[in-house]
Amino acid sequence: MSRVTVEAAHRAWIRAEQIKRIADRLIEVGPFSIGLDGLLAPVPIAGTAFSLVAGAWLIIEGVKAGASRFTLARMTFYVGFRTLASVVPLEGWLVDVLFRGHMLAANALQRDIARRFGAPVANAMRPTPARGHSPAAPLPWRTLAT
Repeated sequence: MSRVTVEAAHRAWIRAEQIKRIADRLIEVGPFSIGLDGLLAPVPIAGTAFSLVAGAWLIIEGVKAGASRFTLARMTFYVGFRTLASVVPLEGWLVDVLFRGHMLAANALQRDIARRFGAPVANAMRPTPARGHSPAAPLPWRTLAT
């Protein structure tokens, strides 16, 4: 197994943050939030497919960052439960909205990375403007380019 660099681990931390925001915190109103995961929940195949892809991406980032087996197992449980629950029509939708499996998995990965490498610097998560846009109005979904 190759040695993971601090830069590679921090890239995985930032990607986990991006996935967490899109999947579970896309729209925030006070202490409540909903992500693409919850918005796609009523759409039969799309919600499950999104959950599966986002979860797999998180786990791949965990493997790339050299996360511990325990962390990877927890991440797999969180996203696996979340994805399997979405198959059930009504109860699955409630799980999609209420259980933030991607956020829990991303947080587990970020804690693992922070424990071994430290958290990335605060300005690494600041949105960067897209080409042709002024820095005064950055696009919120654009973050650190990899």
